[in-house]
Amino acid sequence: MTDEIRVRAEILEEMIDHARREPEIECCGMLAGRGGVITKSFPANNALASRVAYEISPQELFWLFRRMREEGLEHLALYHSHPQGENAPSARDIAQAYYPDQAYFIISPQPVAPRPVRAFSIRHGDVQELKIGITAVNL
Repeated sequence: MTDEIRVRAEILEEMIDHARREPEIECCGMLAGRGGVITKSFPANNALASRVAYEISPQELFWLFRRMREEGLEHLALYHSHPQGENAPSARDIAQAYYPDQAYFIISPQPVAPRPVRAFSIRHGDVQELKIGITAVNL
């Protein structure tokens, strides 16, 4: 994985909106696109309905991956929110980073957050913050 993840601007707004619609729990979802550019978000339900953890149910994961395939998209990232505190990977986030080749976006729903969207590479316990490259390219 490079040190930058490219994403369309409206996807960033969709993730922030999702986090603000569900301020009491960690919202979550998957991100997909083509050519290494995230062009579509797939909001999901947090099966744990928790403020400090998230999980997408196996049935919903299956359905989301199927939708991506049907739309000719590749899975590029996951996202979730941290309703309170810093939007950096928690110990649990690091331990449960099961997709080492995908980016992990962490959203802060707080209106005063200095960086409401951050992205990370999490591989085998190692965390590296990624630069978010905003693109208008329509792929």
